[in-house]
Amino acid sequence: MAARVINISLSAELLGEIDEFARSEQRTRSELLREAARQYIENRRWRTIRETGAQTARELGLTESDVERIVGEYRAPAGDG
Repeated sequence: MAARVINISLSAELLGEIDEFARSEQRTRSELLREAARQYIENRRWRTIRETGAQTARELGLTESDVERIVGEYRAPAGDG
Protein backbone atom coordinates (compact mmCIF):
# COMPACT_ATOMS: atom_id res chain seq x y z
CA MET A 1 0.00 0.00 0.00
CA ALA A 2 1.42 3.34 -1.01
CA ALA A 3 1.95 5.83 1.79
CA ARG A 4 0.27 9.22 1.57
CA VAL A 5 1.56 12.37 3.16
CA ILE A 6 -0.96 14.35 5.23
CA ASN A 7 -0.83 17.54 7.24
CA ILE A 8 -2.26 17.77 10.76
CA SER A 9 -2.18 20.44 13.42
CA LEU A 10 -0.85 19.61 16.88
CA SER A 11 -0.10 21.75 19.86
CA ALA A 12 3.60 22.28 20.58
CA GLU A 13 3.13 20.39 23.86
CA LEU A 14 1.58 17.33 22.19
CA LEU A 15 4.19 17.32 19.43
CA GLY A 16 6.90 17.46 22.09
CA GLU A 17 5.40 14.44 23.86
CA ILE A 18 5.15 12.55 20.57
CA ASP A 19 8.77 13.30 19.75
CA GLU A 20 9.87 12.30 23.26
CA PHE A 21 8.11 8.93 23.02
CA ALA A 22 9.37 8.35 19.49
CA ARG A 23 12.96 9.01 20.60
CA SER A 24 12.64 6.79 23.67
CA GLU A 25 11.34 3.93 21.49
CA GLN A 26 13.82 4.62 18.68
CA ARG A 27 11.00 5.18 16.21
CA THR A 28 10.20 7.93 13.80
CA ARG A 29 7.39 10.33 14.52
CA SER A 30 5.47 8.79 11.59
CA GLU A 31 5.88 5.25 12.94
CA LEU A 32 4.60 6.32 16.35
CA LEU A 33 1.59 8.14 14.90
CA ARG A 34 0.73 5.25 12.56
CA GLU A 35 0.79 2.83 15.50
CA ALA A 36 -1.30 5.23 17.60
CA ALA A 37 -3.90 5.47 14.81
CA ARG A 38 -4.02 1.66 14.39
CA GLN A 39 -4.47 1.15 18.13
CA TYR A 40 -7.17 3.83 18.33
CA ILE A 41 -9.14 2.21 15.51
CA GLU A 42 -8.77 -1.27 17.02
CA ASN A 43 -9.86 -0.02 20.46
CA ARG A 44 -12.90 1.71 18.98
CA ARG A 45 -13.90 -1.45 17.10
CA TRP A 46 -13.65 -3.56 20.28
CA ARG A 47 -15.57 -0.90 22.23
CA THR A 48 -18.36 -1.08 19.66
CA ILE A 49 -18.41 -4.89 19.93
CA ARG A 50 -18.56 -4.74 23.75
CA GLU A 51 -21.31 -2.09 23.70
CA THR A 52 -23.35 -4.10 21.20
CA GLY A 53 -22.94 -7.24 23.31
CA ALA A 54 -23.95 -5.41 26.48
CA GLN A 55 -27.02 -3.96 24.77
CA THR A 56 -28.02 -7.39 23.45
CA ALA A 57 -27.55 -8.93 26.91
CA ARG A 58 -29.76 -6.22 28.44
CA GLU A 59 -32.43 -6.79 25.80
CA LEU A 60 -32.37 -10.53 26.49
CA GLY A 61 -32.33 -10.03 30.26
CA LEU A 62 -28.97 -11.78 30.66
CA THR A 63 -26.65 -11.17 33.59
CA GLU A 64 -22.88 -11.20 33.40
CA SER A 65 -22.81 -14.69 34.90
CA ASP A 66 -25.33 -15.86 32.27
CA VAL A 67 -23.04 -14.56 29.53
CA GLU A 68 -19.99 -16.25 31.08
CA ARG A 69 -21.91 -19.55 31.33
CA ILE A 70 -23.12 -19.35 27.73
CA VAL A 71 -19.65 -18.55 26.44
CA GLY A 72 -18.21 -21.43 28.50
CA GLU A 73 -20.80 -23.81 27.07
CA TYR A 74 -20.07 -22.65 23.55
CA ARG A 75 -16.31 -23.08 24.00
CA ALA A 76 -16.59 -26.50 25.65
CA PRO A 77 -15.55 -29.38 23.39
CA ALA A 78 -18.40 -31.56 22.14
CA GLY A 79 -19.22 -34.26 24.66
CA ASP A 80 -18.12 -32.21 27.72
CA GLY A 81 -21.19 -31.63 29.67
